[in-house]
Amino acid sequence: MLYKYDKNRATFKVLRSKTYVKLIALFVTIYGLSTFASYKYGIKAGLSHLSTEEKVTLIKQNDAFNEDKMIEMMKDLNIKFPWIPMAQSIVETGHWKSNIFFENNNLFGMKEAKTRITTSLGTQNNHSYYNTWRESVYDYAFYQSRYLGTITTEEDYYAYIQATYSETPDYSKQIRDAVRIFNLKQKFK
Repeated sequence: MLYKYDKNRATFKVLRSKTYVKLIALFVTIYGLSTFASYKYGIKAGLSHLSTEEKVTLIKQNDAFNEDKMIEMMKDLNIKFPWIPMAQSIVETGHWKSNIFFENNNLFGMKEAKTRITTSLGTQNNHSYYNTWRESVYDYAFYQSRYLGTITTEEDYYAYIQATYSETPDYSKQIRDAVRIFNLKQKFK
């Protein structure tokens, strides 16, 4: 038998069979829908039935890039002076509209790393390419920890990227301008 608590009388009362049948039907419906959703959308813990390509597609569909997600990820990864790489991302991708970003999931115009750990899958369109935009952020974090670990000031950071990151003569000025124009420091407070 099933009981229902009546809080007004502070007692339990027996559920009638009609109510009992409705509850069972509701439970079966919820269970059926969750099972269907798990099967159809791969939500089940076992995604092993999907190929790597299908998994990447599922991730891309459910984790599309946006600026807020990038900011949150950079905070979580404790990226040093995150407004600078954010500005680099804006400059390198034309505010996330370039083919390098869309085709390569490359947020920073990164080239394939040869002597450090990387999440890059190789070179495509003369730049690193990644399965997802998040892998690009991880790769930048690896780059930063390998080459910028001893940098302690913004000025040193700007000097380093001017000397090593781009062949553009006014690269650090473009990055500084983007930080100022888009008020990027405020986004990381």
